[in-house]
Amino acid sequence: MTAKKLLFIILKGLGIVLGIILLYGLMGYILPFIEVSAKDDGEKKEIPIYIYTNGVHTDIVMPINSEIKDWSAHILFANTVSKKTDFTYVGVGWGDKGFYLDTPTWADLKVSTAIKAAFWMSESAMHCTFFKTMTEAKDCKKIMISKKQYAKLVQFVDDKFDKDSSGNYKMIPTKAVYGTNDTFYDAQGSYSLFYTCNTWANDALKAADQKAAWWTPTDYGIFLHYQ
Repeated sequence: MTAKKLLFIILKGLGIVLGIILLYGLMGYILPFIEVSAKDDGEKKEIPIYIYTNGVHTDIVMPINSEIKDWSAHILFANTVSKKTDFTYVGVGWGDKGFYLDTPTWADLKVSTAIKAAFWMSESAMHCTFFKTMTEAKDCKKIMISKKQYAKLVQFVDDKFDKDSSGNYKMIPTKAVYGTNDTFYDAQGSYSLFYTCNTWANDALKAADQKAAWWTPTDYGIFLHYQ
């Protein structure tokens, strides 16, 4: 193989990679603007849920206890550092296990972690955080839904948890928590460029018949429909 032919192959490969990156960026910018409309089931909207972002990652925040689901029976207070029980809400997010446990800041991000996360090569996890109160702001939006819609949301979230033979959520023993009131559990599915933590949260809203982006890899794509 001549040097000229080798250079052509390298440049062609780089062109394909660059094209994929540009196409992904274009899709990530345009597709979130296509809104999936909420569906009104005619029932009373009496259950508050929240979408909450830390600037990168979106959580679905739900009442800890209701006639539909007692999350504290599965997401245990005792599994947090504080072990406090005086909470009202629990936030749940799905994402890449490596990012959650091995990348506390962007400075800690390893190339191997990023590659595994981008291309379906790593495990996933649920990050669960307890809250006493929720305050609406740019990073936190309240949504009132019906009991039927909430039941659909509960089913969607519950299905993503990995469970043992007794139906218990599988806690991940780790010190890599973000605070004193959060914990991690094993989850179903694999993270990728096309199914991110925010894609999952967006799909959770769809499952509950709420407004959502047609597809989004970012938190911005979710929150632009709740401005």
